Amino acid sequence: MTVDEAARPRVRVRAWMSGLTVAAVLVLLFGVPWWTLVRGGNDWPGPVAVAATVVFAAALAGFPVLMAAGHGRRRSDPAARVADTLLGVVWVLFTWSVLSLALRAVLALAGVADPARARIVSAAVLAVSAVLLVTGYAAAMRVPRVRTVDVTLPRLGAGLDGLRVVLITDTHYGPLDRARWSAGVVEAMNELDADVVAHTGDIADGEVAQRREQAAPLRDVRARLAKVYVTGNHEYFSGAQRWVEHMAALGWEALHNRHVVVERGGSRLVVAGVDDRTAAGSGVPGHHTDHVAALRGADPELPVLLLAHQPQQVDGAVAHGVDLQLSGHTHGGQIWPFHYLVRLDQPVLAGLSRHGARTQLYTSRGTGFWGPPFRVFAPSEITLLRLHAGAASAA
Repeated sequence: MTVDEAARPRVRVRAWMSGLTVAAVLVLLFGVPWWTLVRGGNDWPGPVAVAATVVFAAALAGFPVLMAAGHGRRRSDPAARVADTLLGVVWVLFTWSVLSLALRAVLALAGVADPARARIVSAAVLAVSAVLLVTGYAAAMRVPRVRTVDVTLPRLGAGLDGLRVVLITDTHYGPLDRARWSAGVVEAMNELDADVVAHTGDIADGEVAQRREQAAPLRDVRARLAKVYVTGNHEYFSGAQRWVEHMAALGWEALHNRHVVVERGGSRLVVAGVDDRTAAGSGVPGHHTDHVAALRGADPELPVLLLAHQPQQVDGAVAHGVDLQLSGHTHGGQIWPFHYLVRLDQPVLAGLSRHGARTQLYTSRGTGFWGPPFRVFAPSEITLLRLHAGAASAA
């Protein structure tokens, strides 16, 4: 027996376990809202219960098919739009169905019996979910508000005091055509009088050829000193090198493990970038996280502003004496309470934080959204960072 033949049973077992895990998660995700809204003591008339069950069963069966069609090799945008929206809807229903157990207990203690108790709970879940989905959709689709953050960097020269850095990230141009939204984002950015503009990755879900129109407004972004970009993890599903080249064609410096130096008033700042931490496993030649290459040749006495898509990459920034890292990736959780799962993988969810003696990290909640076109308790942002020379900021 060869090594490959011996490994095949283990591979099959892992595939089965993975499939069963996904199936169990989907059954819970759809099953809990079904039980809350249809069963659970509601005692709906037979035709109503049957019709609702058919709807949930069809959604459960159709969801993986739509996801595969929308985000697999075919990349069908209509299928992706339906699948992504369904995912957002069922996640909100699942969340509030679980939380409704508290309301159910309160009503039981108050002596309210089924079916009245179950129907009150169902009405509450539907009402809260509807409000959150409508407002969450509006929040996802609007041009983000500007969030202004002051950051003090002790090594920043006096000539660069007050430097204005505008950060966007996670635009995720995708199945929903958001070319007008993209133009609105650029218009908002250009009103901020930026010295440096940065995009920290996840520019799109799809190849350049598919998302060219949505990305086109980025050509019009204005910055006095530099427009810089690094890859995110989603580029490695969507032709990363082609996006690096396309961003360069749009007038952005693609910081593919490299740096530029900006200067004002006799003071200089190293602006560096590294590939996303998933790059090495992507199979794209020449792509991997490389802080050494990114800072090679830079004056070690100069302050360093580093672009890295994921907050988790801050350990490398600390090891290489970076003063400030800019990141995205987390979306601030995007749809509450998903942020608890994000925190299992990332050291920071959003905002300014300190790591080590020198390094600060700013994590944006993202400018766009991924997948479900909703943002619930996690507003998007365009970030204006004003850099100041002097004593260190409080974390």
